[in-house]
Amino acid sequence: MLQTNVLQAGFARVNVTPMMGINIRGYYITRLAEAVLDELEINALAVSDGNTKIVLLSLDSCGISRKTLLPIREHVAKVNDLPTEAVYIHTTHTHTGPNLEINTEDQLEKEYYQFVLRRMADVAGFALKDLKPAKMGYGIGQAPKIGFIRRFRMKDGSTQTNPGINNPDIAGPIGEVDERVNVLRFDRECGDHLVLVNYGNHPDVIGGNKISADWPGFLRKEVEKGIDNCKCIFFNGCQGDINHINVHPTLSKEDWMSASGEGAGYEHSKYMARALAGTVLQVYDKTKYLPVTSVRCKLRTIQIPTNMPTPEDDMAEAHRIDELYLAGKIHEVPGEAMMKVTIMAEAHRLVELEHGPAYYDMDISAIAIGNIVFIGMPGEGFTGIGVELKKAPGWDLILPTVLTNGSQGYFPMQDAYDEGGYEAKTSRFKPGIAEIIIEEGKKLMAELAE
Repeated sequence: MLQTNVLQAGFARVNVTPMMGINIRGYYITRLAEAVLDELEINALAVSDGNTKIVLLSLDSCGISRKTLLPIREHVAKVNDLPTEAVYIHTTHTHTGPNLEINTEDQLEKEYYQFVLRRMADVAGFALKDLKPAKMGYGIGQAPKIGFIRRFRMKDGSTQTNPGINNPDIAGPIGEVDERVNVLRFDRECGDHLVLVNYGNHPDVIGGNKISADWPGFLRKEVEKGIDNCKCIFFNGCQGDINHINVHPTLSKEDWMSASGEGAGYEHSKYMARALAGTVLQVYDKTKYLPVTSVRCKLRTIQIPTNMPTPEDDMAEAHRIDELYLAGKIHEVPGEAMMKVTIMAEAHRLVELEHGPAYYDMDISAIAIGNIVFIGMPGEGFTGIGVELKKAPGWDLILPTVLTNGSQGYFPMQDAYDEGGYEAKTSRFKPGIAEIIIEEGKKLMAELAE
């Protein structure tokens, strides 16, 4: 029996570049925005089958904590007459975007939160008003040598994250990169075509004190330059153990890494975007079209045991390190480079969870458009999570997205806790968190299957 396509798709984009002087999130240091390299955006995709309406929002931000995310999601849902589970809010994880927090004493951050709150509801509404009949196609490409494992076994048996370029003590990487690039296209009647890209890597290439969307922003621009009458939206995939740094580069790739000045990372960010856009363009004309007979959504809140201190942890030392960090005396914290960051972040985790809670609530989200499905996790999932989720049977395409409906830190695989390293030492959750997300994600997919 021939299936009838009932899909409608809409798109909208708004600018959310912050005011100067606001704190830029990340790196455990104060960074105040002093200039704008490129604009930050919220991009929105709305889909409907004529009955159910869903919005997927992608914000250029490092992440949104659960307590900040919940009122934003509720506001978007209320203003646009949607159920909460039909609002799918993703952050790209740029490390050159402002802090976004509801409970803050900083006046600029208070103003920015209210601004983003309103703009989230606005852009969702714009996308819903833009709904037009559409057909959907999908494809999968490969983007080799853009992302690299960032966790390494050292020759002394220890594990280090970002151990440095050409470090002679590196024994080898821990894990494998998922180089797949998921591409969705929506061909709309009387409207721009839409291209959705899903690929996992850290947008932490630029650094410094200037606002930028990093390579996800450039990727959107490059795709839109390469395809006529097109709008592009990006959703980051599992990237908790992946970044852009090749620790054993060829000379040509080493030049930008050894160069001084802020322009080095900015140019490499553009390079990554062009390479990824090339993959998208290769896939775009070879997509397979699927009829969409329905769109569906589910959201499940689960309780996850937290990584509270154990009797073996030195809480006096943890408090000492955390107090140095909070006082801005980072130079007094032992260690260099990433080791120093790991020591500070682990101490902060121990102090934060010293008196509980024993469990955190966590939302796992799923959106199905016909026989493709998005699985959203509220933190930085390791590559292994995405690889396992993509194995779920029955779907034409599975798109895992990180930092979706929350930002609750790293989700390392079970083995990573034994291996050590920055991500495992700082995770707020006990070993097994990745495996729980995989299990719950597969359950949601099974429940949404047509």
